[in-house]
Amino acid sequence: MGKVLSVASECVPLVKTGGLADVVGALPGALAPEGWEMRVLVPAYPGLAARLGKAKGIWQDDNLFGGPAQVLCGRLDGVTILLLVAPHLYDRPGGIYSAEGRDHADNPERFAALCWVAAELARGAGSDGWRPEVLHAHDWQGGLAPAYLRYSGTTGVGTVMTIHNVAFQGIAPASRLAALRLPPGAFTRDGFEYYGSISTLKAGLVTADRITTVSPTYAEELMRPDFGLGLEGVLAERAGDLQGILNGVDAAVWSPETDAAIVPYSARRLAGKAENRQRLLREFGLGVIEGPLAIVVSRLTEQKGIDLLAGVLDGFAGAGGGFALLGTGEPGLEAAMLAAEARWPGRVAIRIGYDEALAHRMFAGGDAVLVPSRFEPCGLTQMYGLRYGTIPVVAATGGLNDTVIGASPASLLAGAATGIAFHPVDSVALAGALRRLVQLHGDPRLWSGMIRRAMKADVSWSGPARAYGALYRSLAT
Repeated sequence: MGKVLSVASECVPLVKTGGLADVVGALPGALAPEGWEMRVLVPAYPGLAARLGKAKGIWQDDNLFGGPAQVLCGRLDGVTILLLVAPHLYDRPGGIYSAEGRDHADNPERFAALCWVAAELARGAGSDGWRPEVLHAHDWQGGLAPAYLRYSGTTGVGTVMTIHNVAFQGIAPASRLAALRLPPGAFTRDGFEYYGSISTLKAGLVTADRITTVSPTYAEELMRPDFGLGLEGVLAERAGDLQGILNGVDAAVWSPETDAAIVPYSARRLAGKAENRQRLLREFGLGVIEGPLAIVVSRLTEQKGIDLLAGVLDGFAGAGGGFALLGTGEPGLEAAMLAAEARWPGRVAIRIGYDEALAHRMFAGGDAVLVPSRFEPCGLTQMYGLRYGTIPVVAATGGLNDTVIGASPASLLAGAATGIAFHPVDSVALAGALRRLVQLHGDPRLWSGMIRRAMKADVSWSGPARAYGALYRSLAT
């Protein structure tokens, strides 16, 4: 088998703050049938070493960015994990990136250390003799790994840099060049210099052999100023090396046929979905909803379009729709959602927070899932909706555009529509999409056909795994 070292700041099943962890944790299993053995290097945040259980040390250093460190190798839920144990960098209270609302001041050094060790292991420094043909770095936290390899003159290891969200760029002041073990000669426009500062994401983009992002549409969007956030020029220069590969979802975890949290159902037998809908109405304290029951499971931020949603809910509820939301985020948007609940008791219900089991019940019981994001590199929510026959209503951007077939006259006539897409991303277009949702839901034959097509859509890892496998093979030969 070919060998790949994946380096990231988080990975399911050990640690997760967002979708990055799901992707990093899913790739090893998805790529095994393609002939690739993948190990994942992540920091040993508090408690993780104990969770890894039986593990062996394969690398150590007495002074890794200010203190002793070692790498432990073990298995958890079928994933080979390499834990970078460095208490001076990772053993601290708070979140993995911040505490008390502020980023850890030494985040540049914390993740530079992770990348330094990734480069060491890619050069074959592990005591067990395992050496990868490909190093795969994720987001700004992994951006310096391909850079360290390039600047050291290492050959024989292909490198891939994946952008999960370009909004986070790993900015550090130029005064930390030496602390980050970076060569001053590369602090240039063509190197990792970014408006007078260091960008670890840019370092990865200019040094990796290939660049991927998490959907074909997002790959195109990133070369435009509205989406590239200052890196569009860098990405345009490397357009020939840039590839969009969609994420997938775990079809075993997100399966309406086997999900233990719900009444099971399938595309052939939809009766269970109706029962889940009734249970969800009762759980959220909603009354009889004749129109579509729309759900939102999301961070409450402007990026996710929640401010647009707040402005159109009255029209949707007034047209007979019901609405249930689970999420947390910006205080002003939480307040706006709670205000809508107060205006529409029995028709709009809000839960501030997050509950994984409740999210499963919402996807099973909802008629539609709303994803009005201003930008969405890939998105998993709409894929969960497809799996559960909960029709996605999405902004035509990023991975939303690549995974949902909008209900246009042509797609409906061809029997191809799996959702509703709107553009531009504003309140007028979103209000129109919700009116369209009410209309489509009112036609039982057409609606049941959309549900069945949605549930048959392939959003698994099989296609993405083939694409990654082909990419790795092109670098390893």
